[in-house]
Amino acid sequence: MSFFPRILPLAEIAFLTPPPGKTGIAERLLQQPVMLVALFFLALVILVFSVGRPRRPAMADPEGTPHWIIIDGSNVMHWKDETPQIASVQAVIKELKTRGFSPGVVFDANAGYKLSDRYMNERDFAKLLGLREDRVFVVPKGTQADPYLLSAARDLGARIVTRDRFRDWADAHPEVKTTGFLIRGGYRSSGEFWLDEAWPKVAEPAA
Repeated sequence: MSFFPRILPLAEIAFLTPPPGKTGIAERLLQQPVMLVALFFLALVILVFSVGRPRRPAMADPEGTPHWIIIDGSNVMHWKDETPQIASVQAVIKELKTRGFSPGVVFDANAGYKLSDRYMNERDFAKLLGLREDRVFVVPKGTQADPYLLSAARDLGARIVTRDRFRDWADAHPEVKTTGFLIRGGYRSSGEFWLDEAWPKVAEPAA
């Protein structure tokens, strides 16, 4: 079906004949469907150029997309005193949001057992972390989280918060050697939380 109304055959033009006293060409043209459509689009073009295109907020991404970043949840939760604590992951999420990132978290299948002696799924972790359920992923039992982390980061154009260096995966994922791709953090002896300098920008290649 065509986008524009069909042009009426000659046999139907009689129905468009204006009543007596309104036989001007302008009246007849305005009653043609094609002419009405043309006038509508002409008015629309004039409106667009007179008003101008809406401006995006100054801080918005040019494409309107989030600045994704992936958190190695099973690694981060051991940052404080080398013991599994969900508070460490919560601290990282809070800091990343402050910096303008949209975080997602990947956990090993046994992360729940280490934290609360039971299996925990995405919904369980999402509640603890204050994230939407689709921002959390628990890998299937018997598999490593590393390939999921690296694949997600590659697909999203994101970086990873972790202390892991992923040396065993460097051949398949050379980006792990790129400066700033892996973001480290932890707790100082004073108990102060720290995280590598990282903002939503493209990382520079390693020298």
